[in-house]
Amino acid sequence: MRKLPLLVERKAIVVPGDVLAEGNFKPGDYVVRIGNKLFATQIGLVEVKGNTVFVVPLRGKYIPRVGDLVIGTIVDYSLTSWKVDINSAYLATLPVDLAINKKFDIIKDELTRYFDIGDVIHAKIVAFSRVEMPILSTKDRGLGKLHGGMLYYIHPTRIPRLIGRKGSMINLIKKETGCKIKIGQNGVIWVSCINPEYEMIVVKCIRKIEREAHTEGLTDRIKMLITEEKSKLSQRGATDE
Repeated sequence: MRKLPLLVERKAIVVPGDVLAEGNFKPGDYVVRIGNKLFATQIGLVEVKGNTVFVVPLRGKYIPRVGDLVIGTIVDYSLTSWKVDINSAYLATLPVDLAINKKFDIIKDELTRYFDIGDVIHAKIVAFSRVEMPILSTKDRGLGKLHGGMLYYIHPTRIPRLIGRKGSMINLIKKETGCKIKIGQNGVIWVSCINPEYEMIVVKCIRKIEREAHTEGLTDRIKMLITEEKSKLSQRGATDE
């Protein structure tokens, strides 16, 4: 079957009802097929991967997906699991057997020895359906409790731009600031810097990326922003001496 062309440009902003493509393209997220045409069902940016057309929403909370790495906050616990706020309409569950590598004795052990209310964790979504809460695991390497640091929130659709192609954007920010940064695909970012002034530089970068995610040449502008902010700090230090 001949594949007809897209009817809109990639990264074009569309609204519900806009026709995106015709022919044998496959509908992805927030796209529906009616007859031979694909229609947007959400306000957002058009993207194409292979033969699939989808829309990246500009508004809305995080929708969990199996395999996503998220950053969440412990908000409650029971005898054998924790409840975790993952910046979603869905409250996640972290079962004890998916959190620790030792046998848990429900009579002798206490969950708060491992995670307590208010603790921030880096976790992976291992199961989810629209009728059950997301299930988390912290057993993979690099996951678990995050100590110190601050949390910042952006729209989940901006996370790929913050990461950059093959990690180029976030690695640039880490290298230039020396800060530790972990990113959740739920739009939550954990930042820990020895120098609080460098943390503010990271925050300025995050906010700029959030505002300008749809624009070209953003990596160069972020690099320039970091250079300018570091220069201001150097000049301020020289003045104080």
